[in-house]
Amino acid sequence: MDCFAGPGPAAPLPLDEALARVQRTYGAVTAPEEVPLRAALGRILAEPVTATVNVPPVAVSAMDGWGFGTADGAETGEFRRLTVVGRVPAGSVFPGTVGPGEAVRIFTGAPVPAGVDTVAMQEDCRAEDGAVLVPATLKRGANIRDAGEDMMAGSVVLTPGLRLRAQEIGLAAAVGRSSLSVRKRLRVVLFSTGDELREPGTDKPEGTIYDANRYTLAAQLDALGADVRDLGILPDKPDVTRAALADAAANADLVVTSGGASVGEEDHVKRVVGELGSVDLWKLALKPGKPLALGRIGTTPFLGLPGNPVSAMVTFMLVGRPLVLRLSGAESAPAPRCLVVAGFEFKKKPGRREFLRARLATGADGRPVAHKFPSDSSGVLTSMVEADGLVDMPADATMIHDGDMVEFLPFTGLFA
Repeated sequence: MDCFAGPGPAAPLPLDEALARVQRTYGAVTAPEEVPLRAALGRILAEPVTATVNVPPVAVSAMDGWGFGTADGAETGEFRRLTVVGRVPAGSVFPGTVGPGEAVRIFTGAPVPAGVDTVAMQEDCRAEDGAVLVPATLKRGANIRDAGEDMMAGSVVLTPGLRLRAQEIGLAAAVGRSSLSVRKRLRVVLFSTGDELREPGTDKPEGTIYDANRYTLAAQLDALGADVRDLGILPDKPDVTRAALADAAANADLVVTSGGASVGEEDHVKRVVGELGSVDLWKLALKPGKPLALGRIGTTPFLGLPGNPVSAMVTFMLVGRPLVLRLSGAESAPAPRCLVVAGFEFKKKPGRREFLRARLATGADGRPVAHKFPSDSSGVLTSMVEADGLVDMPADATMIHDGDMVEFLPFTGLFA
């Protein structure tokens, strides 16, 4: 078993060390498959894409206008007078050479004829009686895209590990690819634990709550391109938990649970995972999200998230997201963050890193200002709805003053 020598309860693990361990320990577990370009959005590229053609294939006009050679034609004050000898629409080729004192009407994307080294924008020119007046001061090469200016044949244009966006798919099409080799979707089995949980839409006796965690976590996993199988709610019974975890591990690339990862008498998940495989770490120097189990059931990675809804979401964003991307074969990409102005005061003890829920507004000087949600409770799910992201307060920091610059992690980057 590849257990980490993790610290005990007296020494919570810093988030950065937990993430470093994820990077060291886990790698891609999904095999490649070929999919059409239209099915590749959000998938992880498995093999490099090499350009087989130059893009553009030949020198082309960058806009609608008039093509000519800069050394040709007679100047008339600010203009040069040229004889019009043809017309070159996109997709056609001019038959011959544009000679001295001549010009052609040319359109965006059309191949530049021999003898043409410059294109003048149509709005800067004036056509009259079989001739055209073009600006005399245009520099040679203006408004022409050279062959291979975007991509050269033989160059690697996309590298493995990229999570494919619209622009990567368009680029693949531009070099002639109709399909791409991508990683198969990560198979994730998800369930919640707890006798107090009830399925939304069913009766809810006194003392029970509706299970929100599976739905928020499934949505987060869906956003990362995983293939999620929801096993529902498991009761707080060791034998049932053991059987469910063993079965899930045999049919998944990753098992994710919510609840049961703490130290209570009814929290069986951590102990059962240890019996079936290994528990690598389970206590983070983090708020929200202190209890977290990361390990293996047999050879299948396991992620046990806290039961409180905000803790479950935030720990998934901070630890689960990197783990899922790593197992999916994606290149390491930290969540985007930016500096914003704090529009609040906050004090804490040193030693634990805190992520504060906050919404953004535009300040009087035009800069974004973060306003902290009033409650720090990990059970207030409305805070995640009203917030735009998280303010990252380092472990050794003790105070944020109104007007300080703080690091902000937008939810838009943490959910994708």
